[in-house]
Amino acid sequence: MARSSCAPTGSRVTRCFPCYDGDRSGGCNVPDDLLPSLGATAAQPTAGKYLVSPYGRRYRVWETFLILLVVYSAWICPLEFAFLRYLPRAPFVVDDVVNGFFAVDILLTFFVPFVDKKSYLVVDDPKKIALRYLSTWFIFDVCSTVPFRSITHLFTRHEHNLGLKFLNVLRLWRLRRVSSLFARLEKDIRFNYAVIRCTKLISVTLFAVHCAGCINYLIADRYPDPARTWIGAAHPDFREDGLWVRYVTCIYWSITTMTTTGYGDLHAQNSREMLFGISYMLFNLWLTAYLIGNMTNLVVHSTSRTRDFRDMVQAATEFAARNQLPRQIEEQMLNHICLRFKAEGLKQQDTLDILPKAMRSSISLYLFFPVVQGAYLFRGVSSSFIQQLVTEMVAEYFAPKEDIILQNEYPSDLHLLVTGEVDIVAFLDGTEQVYGKATEGGLLGEIGVLCNKPQPFTFRTTKLSQVLRISRPKLMDIIQENAEDGEIIRINLEQVNV
Repeated sequence: MARSSCAPTGSRVTRCFPCYDGDRSGGCNVPDDLLPSLGATAAQPTAGKYLVSPYGRRYRVWETFLILLVVYSAWICPLEFAFLRYLPRAPFVVDDVVNGFFAVDILLTFFVPFVDKKSYLVVDDPKKIALRYLSTWFIFDVCSTVPFRSITHLFTRHEHNLGLKFLNVLRLWRLRRVSSLFARLEKDIRFNYAVIRCTKLISVTLFAVHCAGCINYLIADRYPDPARTWIGAAHPDFREDGLWVRYVTCIYWSITTMTTTGYGDLHAQNSREMLFGISYMLFNLWLTAYLIGNMTNLVVHSTSRTRDFRDMVQAATEFAARNQLPRQIEEQMLNHICLRFKAEGLKQQDTLDILPKAMRSSISLYLFFPVVQGAYLFRGVSSSFIQQLVTEMVAEYFAPKEDIILQNEYPSDLHLLVTGEVDIVAFLDGTEQVYGKATEGGLLGEIGVLCNKPQPFTFRTTKLSQVLRISRPKLMDIIQENAEDGEIIRINLEQVNV
């Protein structure tokens, strides 16, 4: 049997964070990572010895754990702000433990590479990581993590003053993490998009209700005459009631104000409460507009692309089930749809399509010339031949476990692997065997294309791969126009496949 050499010769190695672990995630094996640049001209760094990959499984678990702590902080912080003097000691001990976890995250952030917003490359230089963090969110993260209450308790017994309470409110800065969580969940096909979006809107509403109720209680609790407060007018001895009763009363007032259903026996009794009520109702106008606007976008406008993607995934799943397709083929279908959705989001091909042909050719030469020149089949050919070849090549992405070429398929295209890894599979006596592996810079299907015979192998990706493709008619035309280069290609093919 002829041997196909697919090892890269003189090719450039693109280094990327290891992000695919072989597990299915909701029927989509496309990793949540950056797609490699076209032509792999921009090398992605690997996670160094003391660096933490931002796309690693363990770091994702750590981020999820911090989200749970953020939810706790978002609930307890306004509660402490209003009911600090009535709370038992236990919540403050838990606060110090939670602050400890976020302090660890601050230190960890100095070792987490980040994505440059201009070049879309992962920066792993420790100095640049530290400089970026120190110049952006470091101060805010530190202020939201310092245990002000415990520190104040060491020097004074006056722990119920408003200054301390306002310092504790800085912990709400952690809520910025929740937005990124919802952004990821909205693209996760394991969850219903509308449910995730509505959950986000409901969470915003409940948080606003919770904060408003706590603040209004603080105003009443600090007012000199308890009888002339919104809660004291209805319950003169409200301070004697249990914490749960007072909290429920605050939430009741907040919800009736937000929904404009009326106050009943709970309404403002002094100028402070009136001013806060006015501010809260004005805020409710904005919040209502925000909710209605988001629901409109959810149904009509901004979600159309994601909705189409999810509809396509659903249609593909139903198609596979209706026709009883094998699991492997269903996975390939879903992976291809997910990858196409992600690639379309980068708008790389759209950007190239709007450019004139001469400019597209220049870009292709810059991106792909070194990759094509390093392939064993084109070793020694003229630069003009490589230029003609590159301008006709098209870049494509393939998801893990996707077949690029099938065994015994009639030759139609020549493929060059730019990034990723491909298994060379052969079916012998009805069994599937891995004949070898093609790595970056390897050619796929050159025997079938150049010898004009059925492809001898199946080429299946093992991880996210970028491939350059040129059709057989265009390739043969270029070879016929350059007879000397064609002879060199024939010799290279014979030398390797002996």
